[in-house]
Amino acid sequence: MTASPDIRSAGRRQTAALSLFLVVQTLGTVFFVGDVIGDLREDPTSTHFIFEAIVTAALVLGILFGTFALRRTIELLRAQDQALEVARGALADVIDRQFQAWSLTPAERDVAFLALKGLDVAEIADLRGAAQGTVRAQLTRIYSKAGVSGRAQFAAFFVEDLLGEGVPTPEATQVAES
Repeated sequence: MTASPDIRSAGRRQTAALSLFLVVQTLGTVFFVGDVIGDLREDPTSTHFIFEAIVTAALVLGILFGTFALRRTIELLRAQDQALEVARGALADVIDRQFQAWSLTPAERDVAFLALKGLDVAEIADLRGAAQGTVRAQLTRIYSKAGVSGRAQFAAFFVEDLLGEGVPTPEATQVAES
């Protein structure tokens, strides 16, 4: 169970875009501050000076808000990465405890974990250096101990834990709306 590279890269692209935006905005602000100071020496009551002073103030506020947004985005990315690591560890713990509850042997645990990762019988057999028939027999024992009929129900057992209350059925939806 890994985070989607698209989600992680999107967060990093957003951070990079905000950073670039802040740099460009800061350069523009420095230019306008210098221009406003130059105009202040000439005629501080002119419309041009007042307009540039307002634009410069808006740019300064934009930099402050942009910096706040960038910090918040970086903190959010860090929190999401941390939550993902916790979830990975928690799921691994849940899986391990369930394997213990089913009294899976070490070999069955390995096969069960590889099956949960989505590997097929041939791939599991190759990884374990076992015959495909042995892996099939181990999977049959695993499914029997788990009380499921096959790989889909086996995987669904753990997905249901992740979903919490699960997907609402049409009957449950109707009762909730009543």
